[in-house]
Amino acid sequence: MSTVRTLMLALVLAAPVPAFAAAPTSDLKLERVVMLMRHGVRPPTKAQATPEGTTAQPWSSWTTPYGDLTDHGAEGARLMGVYSRTFLASRGLLPGAGCAPAGEVVVWASGKSRAIKTAKAFTEGLQPGCGIAVAHPDSEDNDPVFHPLDSGETIDGAVALKAAQATKPGLTAETRLHAADFAVLQKVLGCDPATKAGCGIAQRPSSLKANPHEGPDVDGALAIASTAGQTVLLEYVEGKPMDQVGWGRASKADIQAMLRFHTVKFRYEARPAYMSERYAAPVARRILAALNGEADTGRLTLLVGHDTNIAALGGFLDVHFTAADYPQDDPPPGGAMGFELLKDAGGQAFVRAFYTAQSLDQLRELRPLTAANPPAYAYFPIPGCGVKGQPTLCPLETFRKIVGDKLAAPAAR
Repeated sequence: MSTVRTLMLALVLAAPVPAFAAAPTSDLKLERVVMLMRHGVRPPTKAQATPEGTTAQPWSSWTTPYGDLTDHGAEGARLMGVYSRTFLASRGLLPGAGCAPAGEVVVWASGKSRAIKTAKAFTEGLQPGCGIAVAHPDSEDNDPVFHPLDSGETIDGAVALKAAQATKPGLTAETRLHAADFAVLQKVLGCDPATKAGCGIAQRPSSLKANPHEGPDVDGALAIASTAGQTVLLEYVEGKPMDQVGWGRASKADIQAMLRFHTVKFRYEARPAYMSERYAAPVARRILAALNGEADTGRLTLLVGHDTNIAALGGFLDVHFTAADYPQDDPPPGGAMGFELLKDAGGQAFVRAFYTAQSLDQLRELRPLTAANPPAYAYFPIPGCGVKGQPTLCPLETFRKIVGDKLAAPAAR
């Protein structure tokens, strides 16, 4: 054999396995579902949502304690549970009436009160009167699944900072690219000429603030914009009168524009591989265990945490999603990233990733969710995994390898 032919054969043998695998042999049956849900609507986590001087007027008041689930948020989560019961029953996963057999619905929640209450509201809608247990840590300070960096898992802050700094396009470019969104933000925050409160937010520098044993924080204009956008969103989906939503200066379109700052913040804080492979690892292990049908998982496994968990998992898998009428990669309150396990007649197993969430107005108005008025439910591809002609369908074995390799990555560097 010639040297050229030998080299060509070596290159063929070394070539990566194609991303697309063989198609299923027949219609697919839903076997399991695992969902990672963001908690429902809450007030800001503190009285002064953004730094002093960044708004022309004080933020609106709330009757619910800071950071806790509101009654409106609980009802929104319950409505998602009611719809999920009908939807999953129609696909043969859960019974349409009565209680599912013991162990078929398994729920884990973050130690934060808002997550626990969201899980309880959802499961009461899903299985009313069935007493589904919601497992959660005894303390929010000891939460190795949803808050691993607060529970003993440490990272190298300097390495995390470098990873964020290497993320494209960089904070300076982000400010420039989001000039129109900053203009919307400025209009909503107002500007008091006498005190300069609420003025010139976009002109403030943005930077990455290092933390010794955690990932960096986005600081400055982009951080203020992210928090402000989320706070106005929460006012809207809580159902507050429009004169209390962004001081009466924010339309729904304005809120959608300001929400883009939320995804910018996550791009640098949660999605870089160095951070996401560490922060999302405990959740990824639970998802893989649920799809494998391991102990302490059910036909439906629900994990209720926070938007940071979802953003980190998105970075871990390098996936992108659009939920309802939110910007790309923005996790709505009460929405969930999920994974279906399906099998064909020959027993071949596949995974399909999806995002489900209420629209802004479905949540704001607490509209009943029905087949005629469903929440959004959209599939999205997992890079490196697909089936010819069906790019959102991922063979289970390939998914296991992708997740396994990611879980092994931190130990290798």
